[in-house]
Amino acid sequence: MSAAEEAQSPHIITDSKAAGALRIGSVNVNGIRAAERKGMGEWLAHREIDILALQEVRADPDTLTKVVRKMAEEAGEADPESAWHIHEHEAAQKGRAGVAILSRHAPTATRTGIGEGRPEDEGRWLEADYELADGTTLTVVSVYVHSGEVGTERQDHKMRFLQDMLEYLPRLAERSDHVAVLGDLNVGHTELDIKNWKGNRKNSGFLPEERAFFDQFFGEAGYVDVARRLAGEVEGPYTWWSYRGKAFDNDTGWRIDYQMTTPSLADRAEKAAVDRASDYSLRWSDHAPLIIDYKEPK
Repeated sequence: MSAAEEAQSPHIITDSKAAGALRIGSVNVNGIRAAERKGMGEWLAHREIDILALQEVRADPDTLTKVVRKMAEEAGEADPESAWHIHEHEAAQKGRAGVAILSRHAPTATRTGIGEGRPEDEGRWLEADYELADGTTLTVVSVYVHSGEVGTERQDHKMRFLQDMLEYLPRLAERSDHVAVLGDLNVGHTELDIKNWKGNRKNSGFLPEERAFFDQFFGEAGYVDVARRLAGEVEGPYTWWSYRGKAFDNDTGWRIDYQMTTPSLADRAEKAAVDRASDYSLRWSDHAPLIIDYKEPK
């Protein structure tokens, strides 16, 4: 992309990364092929991201690799084939779910799945371990929690998955020096996380029994909601808006995308950003990326 094209691109967000910072991002792409067609590559080329978790990839590993390499080529990477290390957990049902982790450095290990490995949970949990500069291990998780629907089997799957997370997260924290759980968790924790919370108290995504899991994630399980800590007690910042009506234009959103980390990593968080498109027509997903810079241990 030429300098003139860069200046005119509406998808580019520039925010220089401080020396020594580890920039970690997460976004539900709502289909990686569609996201790339709508401008994701231009966004990614300028965000200086070290590790990026993706949800709702909706593509097989070969297709994901081709799309990521295409974005790297268009970004002018010297070696597009090695610009990103790509790891994916594909859903059992084609065209559904799917999580991935892209990273500039290769992980030392990867793992997939959570709980008892039920088919409906395929493509929803992927772990990757990275060695940091001080020799400690950072485990990154890309997770996509079921969207759920009250009174249906989908909601049963969601509640069971949240229970699996609650039981597993403390064990994961014991196994690794630092943990970052990134993704679309499909639940707004508090009234600050949903613009129209009063009208959603009986809907999946803001049910008391769902939110109770988050009380425990950020309570006895020992994890920190990093974006909330950095933003303070304010409305949002939202990360998802319906494509219907004027939800995006009116900022009637939900904050359902998280970076949930162990305290050792949360204490190193320096700044957060939600890369909300400047206009409805410029969205390449119904979610916006959540980007957080951490001071990397040395």
